[in-house]
Amino acid sequence: MRRSKIVILGLIFVLAVGGGFLALMLSKEVKNGELIYGENLTEQEKAWISEIVPEGQKFSEDFTIDAKYSDTAPIAENTEILADILVPVTDFTSEKTGISGSEFSALDPASDATLISINELTPEKKLLAVDGEYYLDDFKNGAKYRIITIDKENEEISEIVAKLREKMPKFTGKAGTLTINQTGVTALTRKLQAKLNETGDGAYFAEKIKDFLAKTDLTHISNEVSFADNCRTDSATTTLCADPRMIETIKAIGTDIVELTGNHNNDWATAANLATIKTYKDAGLKIFGGGENEEKARKPLEIDQKGTKITWIGINNSTSTKANGQGAVGDKPGANIYDEETVKKQIATAKENGDFVIVDVQFFECYSYPTRGTEMPSCDAPIENQANFFRHLVDLGADLVVGTSAHQPQTYELYRGKPIYYGLGNLFFDQIAWPGTTRSLVLTHYFQNGKLIQTRISPTVYDASFQTRLMDQADAEDFLRRLLVASPKDK
Repeated sequence: MRRSKIVILGLIFVLAVGGGFLALMLSKEVKNGELIYGENLTEQEKAWISEIVPEGQKFSEDFTIDAKYSDTAPIAENTEILADILVPVTDFTSEKTGISGSEFSALDPASDATLISINELTPEKKLLAVDGEYYLDDFKNGAKYRIITIDKENEEISEIVAKLREKMPKFTGKAGTLTINQTGVTALTRKLQAKLNETGDGAYFAEKIKDFLAKTDLTHISNEVSFADNCRTDSATTTLCADPRMIETIKAIGTDIVELTGNHNNDWATAANLATIKTYKDAGLKIFGGGENEEKARKPLEIDQKGTKITWIGINNSTSTKANGQGAVGDKPGANIYDEETVKKQIATAKENGDFVIVDVQFFECYSYPTRGTEMPSCDAPIENQANFFRHLVDLGADLVVGTSAHQPQTYELYRGKPIYYGLGNLFFDQIAWPGTTRSLVLTHYFQNGKLIQTRISPTVYDASFQTRLMDQADAEDFLRRLLVASPKDK
């Protein structure tokens, strides 16, 4: 009896061991180094993976490929693979400039239409800052990341990771993004002269805006006033000059490009204009839209940087003419007076070369200055014939048209898919009698691979201190809302 029990127990042990071994063998037959698709993968992501890993391919161990969203980018050395970068956007015609971090966190990357791939960003969509952080500035904050994940790490999987990284969409970072700050009227004259004499600091006017303006690859100003050693002006004169010490404000904001389409650069005689142009060139600054003579004034500025080629044309189509001495003529300096055939040829040549074409326009002014302190919303809209002329430049082939002469900001629009900004207002000037003339729009352009992917609009304001600063978000959005009301309704 006792022997029978031993035999039975032995059989049970053998069966148990054998069953376990059999189960293990069966398990290995079912799962033997398989790639397992996670439930979060999209069909597109599965297709990318299947192009790299043929169906039925076996590996040394099972592993799972899945996907997730994260607020931080993957580390290049690990098994996480960047599949997409999603950024928050709104329409071009929205006044919104940003959202809070909590609003951003609440957005569902899988379904929310306000999140789009960074590679789908165009001027028609406005990128929003997140808690003031603008993704295209540092390529770190203000985005959500779509990441492919692999739960194992070995030599076989390292090969798959490398191949998947090659298969994923490519994203251009800071090194391949050309950034340009474009500004409106600079006129460092009249009451600013008195403030300069008070402070003794030529860079005083730039103090609150310099860090913002200088951080881009290139910074543009439209300076309407030449330097003169004997400059003496009063607040009522329209014959303008600037103290040579004012060059320090221009340098402090990181200026690289000076537009000379303005109406006042010959006010203090052509000798002052020629000396000022020499000052710019000696400082390493590029000029366009005006010059030492008619031929040089007509010449566009050509930029070839970070994989983007730009032809930048500056024209004066306003009260200045060759006859009244403000336009360049023959061997005399001045602004580039508009000539239809010349501009048409310049745009056509640029397009043949694959360049992006910007045309800046010194246009007629909106003179609607009533009682001191009064707002002038009538000047928000394009003035007579302005919309027709600016749109005509797009019809000729311009990719971006900007009015740089308006003393108060004007509205903006998309025409045939191309941005038009009718007037940027005063960046630096002494016009504090009316609220509208203390404001401006700074346009920050972002180019990748020859294309404009975004223009950020940053409203500014100054007061009796004449130190220009950025508006806070609430004021900026209120002001943009007002400007958009004046946008042309016929497209």
